[in-house]
Amino acid sequence: MKNLALSLCLAALAAPAAATDLTGPMQAYFESTLHPLAHDPIVLSAVRAQNGVTEGLTQADIDARDSDWAAQLGSSSTPLIDAVLNNDAANHLREVVAASGGRVTEIIVMDSHGLNVAITTPTSDYWQGDEAKYQETYLNGAEALHMSDIELDESTGRYQAQISFTVSDEASGEVLGAITVGVDAELL
Repeated sequence: MKNLALSLCLAALAAPAAATDLTGPMQAYFESTLHPLAHDPIVLSAVRAQNGVTEGLTQADIDARDSDWAAQLGSSSTPLIDAVLNNDAANHLREVVAASGGRVTEIIVMDSHGLNVAITTPTSDYWQGDEAKYQETYLNGAEALHMSDIELDESTGRYQAQISFTVSDEASGEVLGAITVGVDAELL
């Protein structure tokens, strides 16, 4: 019985270690499939439009919008959430999710402040600017890439990670925003 318990403990410890060793497959998936989103005309248009609207926001404005978002979660009135969940870019991104064969679990497009522009599923917050998905990409310039650790998603019971990268104008190199793509690590 002791050997069985020890084996189960070792297996439980090995699963997260194995799950975190997917940098190569995540990089390959980014290069082969996700990288074109960084220059996708529909995404670029949506980010540029929102950057024009949010250009002068202060941190207090951002915090207020983030609070509004949180208040709308689970509410019957969700105008802020609906604006980023039901737009042309979000619809386009849902097609990317559907075509992924289950590999992509969600996509979040952010503007120059780290505010949601387009999402495929509701997020827990509106402002991503205080998170690595934004700070390790947008703040590091064109072609920046960040891959999160792989973690067990409690809601799905599956190992998932996030691949984040900048949205930029290919011609000028101007960084406009960032994208985060949730991936099912078990399907990579």
